[in-house]
Amino acid sequence: MPEELTIMATYADVLQYLSSLDYPAEKDDVVREAEREGAPPDVLRALRALPPVDYANGNEVARSAGIEAAPEVGASQRAAQARDKRHQRVSQHLRSI
Repeated sequence: MPEELTIMATYADVLQYLSSLDYPAEKDDVVREAEREGAPPDVLRALRALPPVDYANGNEVARSAGIEAAPEVGASQRAAQARDKRHQRVSQHLRSI
């Protein structure tokens, strides 16, 4: 059974290696800047997988790379939060009250 590829880059890692980049920036500029700044392989792997579009800022780059803004929240905790939100929804007719 093949091992699943896990990107270990964090949101802070991505922002750290792109702190000098001028935006808007294309994917190639993002990758080149991270390489120039000495980003580790996991960060470069995440950035090389980005869609080839213009990015407005580092936050947009990190989100596009699929890196969570709050990585300390685990998948099971996010699932529990999503389940809890279902019960907190307000009926459409009560939203304007």
